[in-house]
Amino acid sequence: MSATVKVWDPFVRVFHWCLVASFAIAWASSEDGRNLHQWAGYAAASLIALRLVWGVAGSRYARFGQFLRTPRSVAGYLIDILKGREARYLGHNPAGGLMILALITVMAGLCLTGWLYTTDAFWGVDWVEETHEALANILLALVGLHVAGVVVASLRHRENLVRAMFTGRKRAPGRGDITA
Repeated sequence: MSATVKVWDPFVRVFHWCLVASFAIAWASSEDGRNLHQWAGYAAASLIALRLVWGVAGSRYARFGQFLRTPRSVAGYLIDILKGREARYLGHNPAGGLMILALITVMAGLCLTGWLYTTDAFWGVDWVEETHEALANILLALVGLHVAGVVVASLRHRENLVRAMFTGRKRAPGRGDITA
């Protein structure tokens, strides 16, 4: 068995899977389970708030400053993927960092519009409900892209990234891997 290193701290892993569960529960209960749907939304909002704090004060690979890259860097990485020459990153690659930003932003908007819809001022307001539904569909599409990216990166780098999000460990860096 090859050497591994710790990358994802327990908070990041628990956050990730709890956010997955809260979105799945909210999606599944959107039509019939109003209370369950709302509680799943409150859970997601709480998780996002905690992740924002952890993105500033957390461990090395949890920090936004470690994985949020410039648009040029993201574009270059995406071109490298198409050419089959993308580097392996120990933490999030530039596309993954952008995806995290997109997922957190859309989830935060989804939570905000869901909460607004429960207030007296916005109850029954069409644009709030329509925005909430649109954000849910956008988030579902982003999740699909995220899963596809994980599959591609796992296959290309011969590394089970789903397992890494459970164990917190990834293959130790080799020549050419990026650890910064």
